[in-house]
Amino acid sequence: MSKTTRRGYVPRDEKEFGDEYRCKLQKAGEELLFLLNRGYNIKGASTFIGNHYLLSERQRLALVRGISKSEDVTNRKSKEVTDSLSGKTINIDGFNTIITLEVALSNSLIIKSMDGTIRDLAGLRGTYSVIDKTDIAIKLLGERLGQYKVNKAIFYLDKPVSNSGRLKMRILELLENLQFKVDVEIINNVDSILETKENVVSSDAIIIDKCKSWINMNNNIIEDKKLGVNCVDFSKFYFL
Repeated sequence: MSKTTRRGYVPRDEKEFGDEYRCKLQKAGEELLFLLNRGYNIKGASTFIGNHYLLSERQRLALVRGISKSEDVTNRKSKEVTDSLSGKTINIDGFNTIITLEVALSNSLIIKSMDGTIRDLAGLRGTYSVIDKTDIAIKLLGERLGQYKVNKAIFYLDKPVSNSGRLKMRILELLENLQFKVDVEIINNVDSILETKENVVSSDAIIIDKCKSWINMNNNIIEDKKLGVNCVDFSKFYFL
C-alpha cells in the first residue's frame, strides 16, 4: 500500500466540475428537482435535463446522485438519528462508507446530496482494492464510533466484491483495541439486510429509504476533518 492512489479521481473532473460549470450544474439541478417533484421518473428527467444542458456522463451522474424528490428527502430526514448512540449497535454499509471516505481523502470529487449524505462517483463494479487511504478511512470510522460510545459496530461487506476478505481483516486489525465490539459480516445480500435494520450507516438512497433509522456518519467526519475540498453541494435545494 505504499503507492499513492487517488480513489475516484478523473482528470477531466477539474474542468467539468470547475467554476465554469458549477452555475450550469446548479441550474440543471433546480430543473431536475422541479420535474421530480411533479412525478417525472429520475431516468427520463435526468436524460432530458442532461441533453438540454449538454452535460457529460459524470455530470449527469452527479445530478442523479445529488438530487431527489423533496418528499423522499423529507422522509429520509425524519429517520436520521441525531440523538445519543451510546450503548447502541451500529450497522455499517462497509464498501459504501469506506470508499466514499477514501474518495474524500484523495481530494477527488464528492457530492453532498439534498438529503445531506455524501456520495461519490467512484463506482464499485464488483472490484475493490485496498489503497493507501483505506487504513485512514477505517481509523476515522473507529474514532467516530468511539466518540459515539457505541456498544457494537457491525460492518457488512458484499461477498461478490473482490478483496472483501482482505478488507475484513484490515477492519478487525485496526479496530481490535477500541472500547466497543467489532464484527464484520461478508454476505451476498447486504442491501436487503440493512434495509431491515436501525442505526444504519450508508448513503445508498434505496437503503436509507427503507431502513428503520440511519446515521449520516460520513458527512460528520468529512465536515469535522475538512475533507470536502472538492465537493459539489446540492443540499441547499432542500428546505424544511
